Amino acid sequence: MKKNKIVYYVATGLLTVLILFSAGMYFFNYDEVVQMFTSFGYPTYIVYPYAVIKLVGLFAIWNPNFKIIKEWAYAGFFFAFILAFFAHFMIHDGEHLTALLALLLLIVSYIFNKKTQA
Repeated sequence: MKKNKIVYYVATGLLTVLILFSAGMYFFNYDEVVQMFTSFGYPTYIVYPYAVIKLVGLFAIWNPNFKIIKEWAYAGFFFAFILAFFAHFMIHDGEHLTALLALLLLIVSYIFNKKTQA
């Protein structure tokens, strides 16, 4: 039981650092992110809202009172990381491995979150 909590907190903590870094890039390196979004063919007006949604998702994942919202946050991150993987892979910028790492951390966090609740 204690092992499950440790794995959950390590995976979720590393995922949090990765997402905070990503959201920080969106806020503080806006021009670079806009350039990346343009190369993906994404609209640039979603940069700031997407960064805010990432932060809201993190809040939901860490808050034990939001069980249904937490499920939606995990699902949202799951699809976001899959799409990020393929977007980076298609433009060959080498960042697809970061998306894959985020996906792996997300899956471990989700599984061990369920184990700690049982």
